[in-house]
Amino acid sequence: MFRIIQSRPVASLLKASPAPPIVFASKHTLPDLPYDYDALEPFISADIMKFHHSKHHQTYVTNLNVAEEKLHEARAKSDVIAEVSLQQAFKFNGGGHINHSIFWKNLAPPKDGGGGEPTGDLLKAINEEFGSFEKFVTNFSTQATSVQGSGWGWLGLNKATKRLEIVTTSNQDPLTAHVPLLGVDVWEHAYYLQYKNVRPDYLKAIWNVVNWGDVAARYAASKK
Repeated sequence: MFRIIQSRPVASLLKASPAPPIVFASKHTLPDLPYDYDALEPFISADIMKFHHSKHHQTYVTNLNVAEEKLHEARAKSDVIAEVSLQQAFKFNGGGHINHSIFWKNLAPPKDGGGGEPTGDLLKAINEEFGSFEKFVTNFSTQATSVQGSGWGWLGLNKATKRLEIVTTSNQDPLTAHVPLLGVDVWEHAYYLQYKNVRPDYLKAIWNVVNWGDVAARYAASKK
């Protein structure tokens, strides 16, 4: 005996399901500096800090938000080509935002702990890896000076080996295989107003305002 099963109309089966709602993430914002623009003088001028933070970093933040809005639009339209075309904008502006957010905290006025040498486990690790703090500074400065065009010098913890390494990156590429501990911006906008095109002078001066307390905190967190 056969049973007759009433099926749904074909039209209802072909009707497209409503697209899932697009959830917009909170917009990225420019972080406040933990010190005044003139706090790092005479090593980094107030003009450089104001221009670098309020103009350059703000541009990365603005363009990152624009890229995210375009990505949401592309996904809503299932436009894979548009999604792929946005990857470079994400890498450049997202990296710029990430890198600078680390950079500002890696620095501090001398009166608030900037400069000097690291202590404790961080100093021990630097001595073990590079021979001495002085050799580390020389090695780091040499590699950062040698960056062609624009980029960054980094002290990072290799995620695979768990060892400290000096790494350089181009443009605004963020570290991916390392945990970033100390980043130094060697784009000309970071120093040109004060040091012109003499990058080695900028790198010599910046050690006077490195916030080793922040670097040490990042190192301790990276080992957990």
